[in-house]
Amino acid sequence: MARNEEKAQSMLNRFITMKAEEKKKPKERRPFLASECRDLSEADKWRQQIMREIGRKVAEIQNEGLGEHRLRDLNDEINKLIREKSHWERRIVELGGPNYSKHSAKMTDLDGNIVDVPNPSGRGPGYRYFGAAKKLPGVRELFDKPPELRKRRTRYDIYKRIDASYYGYRDEEDGVLEKLEGPAEEKMRREAFEEWRRLEEVRREARKSVKSGEVAAVATTAAARELLHEEEEDVVEEERRREREMREGMEEKEREFVVHVPLPDEKEIERMVLEKKKTELLNKYVSEGLLEEQSEAKHMLNIHR
Repeated sequence: MARNEEKAQSMLNRFITMKAEEKKKPKERRPFLASECRDLSEADKWRQQIMREIGRKVAEIQNEGLGEHRLRDLNDEINKLIREKSHWERRIVELGGPNYSKHSAKMTDLDGNIVDVPNPSGRGPGYRYFGAAKKLPGVRELFDKPPELRKRRTRYDIYKRIDASYYGYRDEEDGVLEKLEGPAEEKMRREAFEEWRRLEEVRREARKSVKSGEVAAVATTAAARELLHEEEEDVVEEERRREREMREGMEEKEREFVVHVPLPDEKEIERMVLEKKKTELLNKYVSEGLLEEQSEAKHMLNIHR
């Protein structure tokens, strides 16, 4: 039995293949410029052809074992086809067709998040990376987000957030604090009232005992002891206050300026000023008399300057 290779090389099979190729239309080549196309259906057909080529190359670039150089070449080819597709989409809009560029896919990072890389690595505007090309050296850094620098707040920013709530003026608006503080406040008031009433009873008993002359008996009671303790505290506080005042008085005396030279009074100052004026007038008259005598002597001797 003949093998498949031998069957394909037979005369009949070669004849049938030749006839089938003759019946086929000549393969059309996509125009180099989109502006050369004048038919909307033709332009849409060439766009679909480019889309299929992009799909095949994107599926091929997902293989990480192709090597760095092959991945970079595939990525360049895909970007070239994308640019060509955009030309055909603009041509379709010019011919009155739909605008496909509105729904074009966005660029995503390794996690699938849409990123905006307008001009990465200087490869031109809109250059994109696909599949395993995103993991190439120097490309991964383009998709990494820079760490957010924590800006130090200024004093103005801190004060800008301060309002009435910061000072506690709105603590009672929700009613929670009032519910919590109500029982505690009532308890504190009750304890303060009980303490005040107890002290009043102690003072009343002490006054009665002093008036009746039972000082010795009162001294033995707890109420009297407590009253005497309070009086001792008052006495100690008074002594401390006196000592503090004495100490402050001594410090003020030390700070006073001590004059070691006798200072003149007002009468002495007036007398000194008068003596000084008399001396100035006397000197003035003496100097004028000397000048007159000199001028007369020069006149008598006929001395001219």
